[in-house]
Amino acid sequence: MGEVLSDAQSAEVDEIVIEAGRTEGQYWRDLWRFRELFYFLAWRDLLVRYKQTVMGVAWAFIRPFLTMVIFTLLFGKLAKLPSEGVPYALLVYVGILPWQLFANGISECSYSLIKNSSMISKVYFPRLIAPFSGMLTSFVDFLISGVTLLALLVWFRFVPDGRIIALPLFTLLALLASLGLGLWFAALNVKYRDFQHIVPFVVQIGVYISPVGFTSGVIPEQWRLLYFLNPMVLVIDGFRWAVLGVGQPFPLPEAFVSLAVIAGALISGVWYFRRTERTFADVI
Repeated sequence: MGEVLSDAQSAEVDEIVIEAGRTEGQYWRDLWRFRELFYFLAWRDLLVRYKQTVMGVAWAFIRPFLTMVIFTLLFGKLAKLPSEGVPYALLVYVGILPWQLFANGISECSYSLIKNSSMISKVYFPRLIAPFSGMLTSFVDFLISGVTLLALLVWFRFVPDGRIIALPLFTLLALLASLGLGLWFAALNVKYRDFQHIVPFVVQIGVYISPVGFTSGVIPEQWRLLYFLNPMVLVIDGFRWAVLGVGQPFPLPEAFVSLAVIAGALISGVWYFRRTERTFADVI
């Protein structure tokens, strides 16, 4: 006996078409389609970071402040390195901010896939969302630590000039440098778990070979081009130029060396991550 379909039943039904390579072709569009997952992962990481901690968000203020005190005593009081006419504590803290953004970004990116291993092995989503969400978490910490910088500027009665508008540019460079290296470490950490020990070591060593506790002006001229292979030299110098008005923002040709390293790390990091991404669910 025939059955009469209702209007709702006779409505057009969406079709799901499965084609080989279709996901690959719309990968970058999926990054936008899965933006809510990006926000969720970033928010979850922020909650986990400060959940059940005695000091909570205060750690974002305490860590860079204590680092500033130690570096000021070591390099300013004991080594008596030059501060280029600004209070040494302020010079150090302006160097700590971009370094903290860079270091935290690398750490968050490196462990982002491992932290989301259960989800990666079960459902599809563009894997780049995981390290991208880690970068957002690091950026929030950076903004919180920036409040201490405002307090220090008031304490030392230091008013930045118009060069402060260049600060977002150097912040972006720090994020790109961190993302480029972070993508490499994230992909390698899935296959080789030894990298969970290498990343903290790299970050720990990096703070001493970067001009965080001193200015890059103390580096001899014949070594400066080689020194700028560390992209954070350009970023930290740029921060100090924008906030304190000391140094040069883009010394040539050193600046081109740092920019080339940042671009190379980012492009190669995305390439290697995308190349190995399809194997993450199998080996994680």
